[in-house]
Amino acid sequence: MVDSQYYLPNDIGISALDCAEAFRLLSPKEKLYAHYLSRAAWYGGLVVLLQTSSESASIYVLLQRVFRQQSPAQLESVAMDAGLSPEEYQAFLVYAAGLYANMGNYKSFGDTKFVPNLSKEKLKALLWQSQAFKDSPTEMEALWNSSADLIYSLEDRQKQLGLGDKGITTYFSGNCCLEDAELAQKFLDSKNLSAYNTRLFKREAVAGKNSYEVRLASSVQNDCVVDGETDTRCGKYEFGEAVFTVRRGDYAPLMKKVSENLEKAQVSTLTVPSIAPEVPVHFFFFFFFFCFTFGSVEAHKEGSRYWIKDKGPIVESYIGFIESYRDPFGSRGEFEGFVAIVNKAMSARFGQLVSSAEVLLPELPWPSAFEKDTFLKPDFTSLDVLTFAGSGIPAGINIPNYDDIRQTEGFKNVSLGNVLAVAYATQKEKLTFLDEKDKDLYIKWKGPSFEVQVGLHELLGHGSGKLFVQDEKGNFNFERQNVRNPETGELISSWYKGNETWDSKFSTIASSYEECRAECVGLYLCLNKQVLSIFGHEGEDAEDVVYVNWLTMVRAGLLGLEFYTPDSQSWRQAHMQARFVILRVLLETGEGLVTLQETTGADGRPDALITLDRAKIHTVGKSAIQRFLCKLQVHKSTADVDGGRALYDRYSAVTSSGSHDFLRLRETVLLRKEERKMFVQANTRINGETVELVEYEGSATGLIRSFAEKFPEDAEEVESQLLELSKQDASCWC
Repeated sequence: MVDSQYYLPNDIGISALDCAEAFRLLSPKEKLYAHYLSRAAWYGGLVVLLQTSSESASIYVLLQRVFRQQSPAQLESVAMDAGLSPEEYQAFLVYAAGLYANMGNYKSFGDTKFVPNLSKEKLKALLWQSQAFKDSPTEMEALWNSSADLIYSLEDRQKQLGLGDKGITTYFSGNCCLEDAELAQKFLDSKNLSAYNTRLFKREAVAGKNSYEVRLASSVQNDCVVDGETDTRCGKYEFGEAVFTVRRGDYAPLMKKVSENLEKAQVSTLTVPSIAPEVPVHFFFFFFFFCFTFGSVEAHKEGSRYWIKDKGPIVESYIGFIESYRDPFGSRGEFEGFVAIVNKAMSARFGQLVSSAEVLLPELPWPSAFEKDTFLKPDFTSLDVLTFAGSGIPAGINIPNYDDIRQTEGFKNVSLGNVLAVAYATQKEKLTFLDEKDKDLYIKWKGPSFEVQVGLHELLGHGSGKLFVQDEKGNFNFERQNVRNPETGELISSWYKGNETWDSKFSTIASSYEECRAECVGLYLCLNKQVLSIFGHEGEDAEDVVYVNWLTMVRAGLLGLEFYTPDSQSWRQAHMQARFVILRVLLETGEGLVTLQETTGADGRPDALITLDRAKIHTVGKSAIQRFLCKLQVHKSTADVDGGRALYDRYSAVTSSGSHDFLRLRETVLLRKEERKMFVQANTRINGETVELVEYEGSATGLIRSFAEKFPEDAEEVESQLLELSKQDASCWC
């Protein structure tokens, strides 16, 4: 029997993201614009297969070959003839849906591997009876032989993503360790090169020196200056006792398709009136095109500068190597592209929150010198997702992730309304670890409270706080002789220097630490009546929203234990680690604010109960978050990696000692866990002069069909390209 944490249950929640009405209201030109942006996103999203595991691309192609020939309904009778039970066939469909939804065979939220919940023999029997196998037996057998063992393997290192002996990764070749990652980061910093669109391969030593290849994602594969460029960063460099070679061409054919569709989208914008007239739209498209063509993150940053000036477009989109959660070192970005349509009513509320930001920011618990000199009012919209290509879909986004742009030029906030509408709905009987008297209140206010938390987290969490920097010319962005550490009273003695960034300095803890800071801002500011009023909550309802928001956070901290791996003593999910840290902080505060008890459930199995004293949230709770949040900001502002890591690691520790046996509680959480939902997205297609929306049901079958129909014009070409890209680097992961 396979441990249940390594397969997806047959009754996993799967919901369709509804954007039909929002899409209907677009003009024909806006629909065409959204269509080509979606095509660019979906082609780029395939990169995630290659960023996840060595086998993901082969599994994807194997499934595509099957389902492009036969729909799940047509395949069902084949499965029965091959000896599968209905439950086993459903398990196969759920596995396929999971592979598509996560763009790989590791969960996007938690980074653990999932395997089919049916035997290898049964799966092979089904594939051998499929029409795809009958049409191309040699090719299908080769695909199976190249991936079957890895599909099912649960060797310790292959159970989760990680670097070295902690897991598997394709951001680094298999012979890389943490020391290699640290050295590569120092090299990249020395050349003012971002790691966002790179992978690192350790090659054979040259003249006794370690040799590395830094590969940039680009459609161009020529390493010398080509038409359209003024210079190139490609070449061979001596760096200490190592040699680094910077090359282009990672994911080249996919990057080419991304660029081609961005060009088509650009053409369609010439008649789209929603683009701000003061921002020539071709500017950010041109720079994004340049990035994907030549591998330049600097071009993507320049495009992002224009993109943040495009306020309130009807069709919103962003694309690139964005989030670094899944890089074990925390510096390389996973490809992501989204296209969404504005929800005007909800966006109006977020607009009010933006307008109130300059009043709310001084409420945060750090001195004014630790806040940005000027709050650059961002665009904050509620959007209905049309397309979100990548490994998973968040509820909210704060982008771009480039700190130098966010600090001095601005950013955008996005709340994804149709995701929020379905992502967190749950049935009372599946609601774990809460007192019965809390469950109805939780179900009623979970959605509205999370909407408040997302708004505060994205806008005033990620959007707040200053980084103290000394630039390459020696200039400081703060008054060295006056700014004091509020924790010690002494003048600050550390800061970011030259090309150092938050990600490069705090590396492995950067993502989770920042999510924790943003979550704390949400908890702290949701106590503000003005904030609650903006979202339409007054009086007793407002207090219920506060209570459920804090209750959700402490429960999430307990649920976060699912994403901790005891063997490697490591966390696999940034947000859930952050929420566990907050739970630890509030438990440590004492005074009866939060209680956590181990119990026995009605079924006789281990259970747990977490409670929150709502009468103490505004006093004991607020003070605890106030103190902790100030510490987080001070370490971040001053580039105090040692202090920040010591603080964060202490609260992240999962042990059996102390007042709570968190290792035993982890087993209880795993016993009673509910899998994260998967989402089915619509496709768009051109039919004559119109663009149509093709919708699918919210089920494993619907999710599979949406992917089987994703690339109607060039599916075979794309699949061949994926296999070739995967084959090129196959020897690097051993």
